[in-house]
Amino acid sequence: MKRLAMGVLSVLMVASFAAVALAQHNPRATSTITIKGKTVSVEYGRPSLKGRTTDELLGKLKSGGIWRLGADTSTTFKTGIDLAFGDVTIPAGEYSIWMQRQEDNSWKLLFDKKHGQWGEPTPDASECFASVPLTESKPAQSVEMVTLTLSKASGGGKLKIEWGTLEASASFKAK
Repeated sequence: MKRLAMGVLSVLMVASFAAVALAQHNPRATSTITIKGKTVSVEYGRPSLKGRTTDELLGKLKSGGIWRLGADTSTTFKTGIDLAFGDVTIPAGEYSIWMQRQEDNSWKLLFDKKHGQWGEPTPDASECFASVPLTESKPAQSVEMVTLTLSKASGGGKLKIEWGTLEASASFKAK
């Protein structure tokens, strides 16, 4: 009887994990770089515009509004080394990252120590670990799916976020 119960429990656990994996309706992607022998990565969901525009979708966010920066499970930023985004230090660890619209329609990148959240609710910006201003520019062409790219730069790297006509980035240095 004990074996039967354990067998049923095992099947239920596998089915639960499979259901969570299948519930993610958007493809997932990862970008990774190595700095000073340590890994920095970002893992995220990739929603598509599907005929919509980023102005339609993100334009609905009021000042202070937060976008989960991808889809489905929150975007996870992991670093094996302390990073300096300007004068803001992000210690080695794992975070969820979000974008917050500012009063002047610029964006900030929020780092939250909680990660693995599903969709809503978004974090309270005042409770996030840190925030970093993003530099905006216009991409050469519209990008259909959310794309996050980590690239190396002198002594550190750069996180670039692209979707539709939105292109925002933040540079960082290894500490």
